[in-house]
Amino acid sequence: MPRTPDLCHPETVRPAASHQAEAAKIAAELAAIASSGMVLPGSITQRRTRCGRRNCGCHADPPRLHGPYWQWTRKVAAKTICRWLSNDQHHDYQPWIDNDRRLHELLTRLEALGIAAFEADPRWQHRSRRPGHAAGPRTDVDAARLTCEQRPDHCASGLLTPKREVLSS
Repeated sequence: MPRTPDLCHPETVRPAASHQAEAAKIAAELAAIASSGMVLPGSITQRRTRCGRRNCGCHADPPRLHGPYWQWTRKVAAKTICRWLSNDQHHDYQPWIDNDRRLHELLTRLEALGIAAFEADPRWQHRSRRPGHAAGPRTDVDAARLTCEQRPDHCASGLLTPKREVLSS
């Protein structure tokens, strides 16, 4: 039995040289982030707050708010989780958050390269989108959507027929 080629390997699909060079740059940056070993999701924001004492300067006009305080925020199971950080923690964890953002940017670029290589595959030019149909824009999209591309008088199940009423007498 002949062996089926694995389409996930780069030997089967050949991306353009520019795509390969860009992917190599992205891989080098990903390796640098991985070597640091630390990625932290979320964000760190600087907060200034008001206290509960009525005579405090934070309630004056203009207010002199307390702070700055550093707050780390992230989402866990669609809920926002917040932690207050010290100045030292802020300086220690900010590079980790920067790594997380950079990681997401690099993955987005890598996905874009994959999509570009996928779209540039010459095998797409030999086929139309659907067998038996010419490629190109369709003008009957609404009719096709409403009738499931079948004649209006034909029902898919065969059990029901469309009701037709004669309104003129």
